[in-house]
Amino acid sequence: MDLVLWGVLPYVSIALLVAGTVWRARYDAFGWTTRSSQLYESRLLRIGSPLFHFGMLFVVLGHVVGLLVPMEWTDALGLSDHAYHLLAVSTGAVAGVAAAAGVGILVYRRLTVPAVRRATLRSDHLMYAVLLGAMLLGLTATVLGSTGHTGDYNYREGVSVWFRGLFALSPDYHLMAGAPLAFKLHVLFGFTLFALIPYSRLVHMFSAPLKYLFRPFVVYRKRDPELTSNRPDRRGWERVS
Repeated sequence: MDLVLWGVLPYVSIALLVAGTVWRARYDAFGWTTRSSQLYESRLLRIGSPLFHFGMLFVVLGHVVGLLVPMEWTDALGLSDHAYHLLAVSTGAVAGVAAAAGVGILVYRRLTVPAVRRATLRSDHLMYAVLLGAMLLGLTATVLGSTGHTGDYNYREGVSVWFRGLFALSPDYHLMAGAPLAFKLHVLFGFTLFALIPYSRLVHMFSAPLKYLFRPFVVYRKRDPELTSNRPDRRGWERVS
């Protein structure tokens, strides 16, 4: 079971991520969207969306440093293990709480605003559940690790080494087998979320509207009512003289 969970399942998740993204790009280009519901409600969205996106940005950066940067590198820079964990816990907790609060507001908005609830897809329910679960489990692992409830376990010597082994196609699944339960569940929810990205609105994270920076301005002109009042209504675009 440990071999399946920590040696096979991650690659299955990555395969679903890559294959699903390619499929969406080729066969569902018009469905590649955030499915924005801002027109239905904007007050809660203005609060929850920035909290989630900026919080997630720092959460991802924290995971990149914690998982990909070996402990030997930070030791060589003179950063002690205690100082590293203090910095990681303080910044990670703030970013995690902000992201989780943002998701909570967005979920509350979808449940309480009728128009937004009607625009919610089945994939959204699953995506929000997995996303919120991964966040709460990550915060739980952070709190348990900082308060000593996980004993002397150091994820940088276990989870991080296992994760880097995935890129070398030689993950030591025994390292994950010895990790605390909160870390295991957090990793499982994380890879489940990776597999769901191409099949949900989260696929928009792979899009960057760079063309908008260089496109010409859109010109809006006000029509003269005296010139348009006696004209018959026509469907479609009209040439501007």
